[in-house]
Amino acid sequence: MKLNHSITDVRGIEVGHAQDDEALTGCTVLLCRKGAVAGVDVRGGAPGTRETDLLDPIDLVQKVHAIVLAGGSAFGLDAASGVMRYLEEHKIGFDTGVAKVPIVPSAILYDLGIGRADVRPDPAMGYSAAASASSEVPAEGNVGAGTGATVGKMFGPALAMKSGLGTASISIGGGIIVGALVAVNGWGDVIDPQTGQIIAGLRSGKAGPLRIGKKDYFADTLSMMKSPTGRALLALAARANTVIGVVATNAGLTKAQATKVAQMAQDGIARTIRPAHTMLDGDAIFALSTGKRKVDVSTIGAFAAEAMAEAILRAVKTAKSAGGLPGFTR
Repeated sequence: MKLNHSITDVRGIEVGHAQDDEALTGCTVLLCRKGAVAGVDVRGGAPGTRETDLLDPIDLVQKVHAIVLAGGSAFGLDAASGVMRYLEEHKIGFDTGVAKVPIVPSAILYDLGIGRADVRPDPAMGYSAAASASSEVPAEGNVGAGTGATVGKMFGPALAMKSGLGTASISIGGGIIVGALVAVNGWGDVIDPQTGQIIAGLRSGKAGPLRIGKKDYFADTLSMMKSPTGRALLALAARANTVIGVVATNAGLTKAQATKVAQMAQDGIARTIRPAHTMLDGDAIFALSTGKRKVDVSTIGAFAAEAMAEAILRAVKTAKSAGGLPGFTR
């Protein structure tokens, strides 16, 4: 099977974006028109989510109809209401007998410190993103939930870098696909696990253009955390960070298995972002299953982590400079 290297390689998944390029905020919607079994794992210490409790394996609802990733901090959770309206208009939802209620879990990231803080994803933006969703290869970089994403914020926005949204997919044989999509708004640095080099993150402030491998371009957040200056700044560090994403597969999973896959997919964050899952982050990963064929859940989870790591690298490498911050792509 020829892949487009995006989460839409998983049959049944559609992606749509909407954003305000001036305000530098937006949202991304993943539609599952026929429903998808879902799980979630929230690992960071400062999350913002909606409808995640119902993904507990012991709860009634078995399938979701969309996932929303949005900027705007907690205000951005409003975008899910627009997605619900779109799905209701198309008669998609959990049938309660008197109405079909769309099941739309969501997670947000904090992007109020770049662009305009008074403009956030709202129901209209969510509706627009849902209406634009398709199975085509989604745009990456400064789009949707990645429009205002940044990384490397230990010293505040002045020495941070622009990040964005990325996607990837992997064929594991037998027609089974595992894909990922992620908006990268981490507090730490993004590392290429193949080389160990920082490719985006906390800058040292020294002059010169970004060049991977260039000595002293990056300050290295982990090293700075050991320094007297870094230790002093930790107490003042902004709670303005989150990596939010989705992994999906056309394999058949139960809700409990989908939850396990979401947990394992968090390893992709740990491999590429240093440090990860801090009290200053709100890292949240959803997992979706659109198929029926049973495949070893550990195998799906292992490749979900690989796809997530690749999607994170894509999110950085496709990000353009914006809001006064340099991006990997100038």
